[in-house]
Amino acid sequence: MKNVQRIKLAALLAATLFGLGACAGMSSQGQSTAIGAGVGAIGGAVLTGGSAVGTVGGAVVGGVIGHEVAK
Repeated sequence: MKNVQRIKLAALLAATLFGLGACAGMSSQGQSTAIGAGVGAIGGAVLTGGSAVGTVGGAVVGGVIGHEVAK
């Protein structure tokens, strides 16, 4: 079971890193929001053991924090 969680986490991390490559044409605030959402999703997944609710919740919280920090 642990191997499945590690694979999920690795896939999530890879998707986040590839997704952040799309930030090149975004505004500074948009980049901060996207980065915050990505980091929050990874953090939420880690803290909740890969739960979808934890991942989405972490993405939302991270996105809001990233948006506010960039102001």
